[in-house]
Amino acid sequence: MSTVTTSGTWTAITPTPPNVSGLNTGHITWGNPVKGDDKSGYSFTGGTIEAKPNGSEQTLGTFTHQNFPIYGNGVDRFHVDLVVRIRFEEDDRDRDFSFRFHHFETPNDGPTPDDEVDLPTRVSKESVTIDGEEYAAVITGFKRNGEIVNRFLSPENGSNSADIVAVLSRVGAPDVVITTVGHKGKVKYTQADEYVEIVNRGTAHADISGWLLHADDPGQNFTFPPATTLKAGQRIRVYTNEIHPEWGGYSFGSARAIWNDKGDTAHLSDTKGTLVSDYTYGPGPS
Repeated sequence: MSTVTTSGTWTAITPTPPNVSGLNTGHITWGNPVKGDDKSGYSFTGGTIEAKPNGSEQTLGTFTHQNFPIYGNGVDRFHVDLVVRIRFEEDDRDRDFSFRFHHFETPNDGPTPDDEVDLPTRVSKESVTIDGEEYAAVITGFKRNGEIVNRFLSPENGSNSADIVAVLSRVGAPDVVITTVGHKGKVKYTQADEYVEIVNRGTAHADISGWLLHADDPGQNFTFPPATTLKAGQRIRVYTNEIHPEWGGYSFGSARAIWNDKGDTAHLSDTKGTLVSDYTYGPGPS
């Protein structure tokens, strides 16, 4: 498979905060600094990766938020548009893929001063044809400190970075997989904070109502409730006995640990009982 080189340009910001500079470059800034010349802003740094149209998650580039106290003149929520240019070595051509970031400039003196960045647009509207198949780029999260998350929280007074993780996925189809099992909980005895992580790597939403997530032992089952939709690029978790709304709010509701620390397998089946995905860690169930 050929390699690709990525680069990024920030093309728009709406509604417009004061003192914007750097449009149509890889580094955009905004706001009137509270002190000195430290404005807030985004940058994108690309790199060279393999083009893998097989659902494998890869680093598209590195996102950096320069988060400094600013005066925003009342504009604290806005969208920032990014165009990622990908040069495919195989045919020496550039393709542009567009994404939108949503920014919340939180009050600097509030109880939660970290600024928030999320991705309302995870699937590029542009596509590329590889070996006769049409693919789009799908961002599946921010990778920071080894963990991939849906939303990026950026502490004040510094530059905070995360890799942008993406896949090349067939246009018009969902692709739901189990990505990991967090089997070593920190809650003593019950390990209520264990979880199974599931992501839709496809370009279309997936209706997973009635789908079954289970371990190998009897009674360790979770059924997704009616009207459960996993959006393209969305990542959720099903916890053993905790509720985390930021991850979908799903829980087995089990007072006992479910996932064996020495090894186990998580299974995901659709409403017909067809296995959609499984994930084994360690030597497997014992």
